[in-house]
Amino acid sequence: MLSREAVFVDTSGWVAPVLRPTADQTPMVRFAQQLQADQRPIITTDDVLNEVVALLTTGSRGIARLKLIQFVNQIRISPQVRVVHVDEQIWNEAWALLERMSDKSWSWVDASSFVVMRRLGLTEAFTSGHHFTQAGFVRVPLP
Repeated sequence: MLSREAVFVDTSGWVAPVLRPTADQTPMVRFAQQLQADQRPIITTDDVLNEVVALLTTGSRGIARLKLIQFVNQIRISPQVRVVHVDEQIWNEAWALLERMSDKSWSWVDASSFVVMRRLGLTEAFTSGHHFTQAGFVRVPLP
């Protein structure tokens, strides 16, 4: 079990500070800076990082490949960050959650993130997504 001070970082939590901040993203950028300054433990998953790479590789949001590789490598080697790898058991639990909650529009990454958060006793998710609130977690920064 991890300290309650640890925070789960979702895709939007990683991506917002990299992109040109909009009015909606400015609180996210400030929160990312505060997380780093406070050295709060950060938890994320390989699923989230896969989604980050996909999002930052394509379309108008894309960034230079070398910058993207450097960004993800910084996450991977940071002593502040723990990347949880989604194994078969987490995968099965996430799929069962999607089956049970078929009325929700949660993504695969959301479901696997919820499973990891519950397993680790995490309550806060750094995200812009309302799905984490639907699943019973606290979204930070608060909208």
